[in-house]
Amino acid sequence: MKKIKKRGAVYGVIALLLCAAVYLNWSYVDAPDELLVAGQTDADAAGTDTAAQSEGEDYFATSRLTREQARDEAVSTLRELSESEDADQAAKDEAAAQISALADDSVAEANIESLIRAKGYADAVVMIGDSGVNVVVAPPDGGLQATDVTVIKDIVVSETGMTAGQVKIVEAE
Repeated sequence: MKKIKKRGAVYGVIALLLCAAVYLNWSYVDAPDELLVAGQTDADAAGTDTAAQSEGEDYFATSRLTREQARDEAVSTLRELSESEDADQAAKDEAAAQISALADDSVAEANIESLIRAKGYADAVVMIGDSGVNVVVAPPDGGLQATDVTVIKDIVVSETGMTAGQVKIVEAE
């Protein structure tokens, strides 16, 4: 009977965390729409620059949302495996390690994105994979220069420990 109650409690906590994740995703997706509405109010005065900026913000918001949804699905699958009674202990341990690695990657991506914005770039989306890091950056006026690429690579290398050759930087259009 205790095992059933414990399992119920675990499922309850997972459901609560899932609800929190859905709420956070929902709240972050609504923010760009609110900015877009505010931007449309000023669009008459600002012209097409505001429309182009809104499209760029939508790209970054959509990319972050897609990344988080894919990660949430992966974590969900790994949690099911780690809680499965049919799985052996080695598989459960591997699933727990992968969940931890995904959480670490998520924190690192957020840190890198914040540091890139702190260096004066409008926005960036970072995707950390097993073999490297992809960075999509909103380019400054005049496009990305070699010095911009160096600054961004330095940030990524210092935060992830990967080599500069494992970092791919793409300019958003």
